[in-house]
Amino acid sequence: MQIGDKISFGKYEWRILDIQNDAALIITEDIIETRPYHDRYVDITWADCALRKYLNGEFYNKFTENEKARIMPVINKNLDNQWYGTKGGEDTRDSIFLLSLDEAVCKYFGDSSAKLYNRGAKQKYWFERKDENNHKRAATFNGFRNSYWLRSPGRVSVKAVYIKGNPSGCIGIQGNNILEGNISEPDYFGGVRPALWLKGR
Repeated sequence: MQIGDKISFGKYEWRILDIQNDAALIITEDIIETRPYHDRYVDITWADCALRKYLNGEFYNKFTENEKARIMPVINKNLDNQWYGTKGGEDTRDSIFLLSLDEAVCKYFGDSSAKLYNRGAKQKYWFERKDENNHKRAATFNGFRNSYWLRSPGRVSVKAVYIKGNPSGCIGIQGNNILEGNISEPDYFGGVRPALWLKGR
């Protein structure tokens, strides 16, 4: 396996983002479904949100026992929002998870860390729409560009950061409503693009 390769695992196609020792970090090639980040409009972090519970419960249980044996639980750091300081919450032990803002911006789709840590005076809601790495983050749902959730908090704790569907791949660092997504623009509703660490055979 090499970084950038596509592989089949379970019922989905995945892309390899990283390789460490005998394990690969993989993310679904496409957005596989749309769901709210949480089931109530309350202050929440990744540790306690309904989407994390779903991914590590119902979704995880869709894999066979042999497949589950290859999924490696990991400890995820949940950093505060780098622009707004919103608390990211406690570290979590996850079998299946969403990428964080830091991972999506600085590590696995090219390095746009300069934009994350040097916010422009006129930047309020999104990263540069012309960021050279936007296209690497873009994903589709049923053949159309759509947004998808990251696990990091937005401007306040009733919002979560997302990757925009239009302009494609742009970072929505202010976040979308955790319960409804952006209901005024349905194509921005929260897509789910799971990630996991997969052991070699």
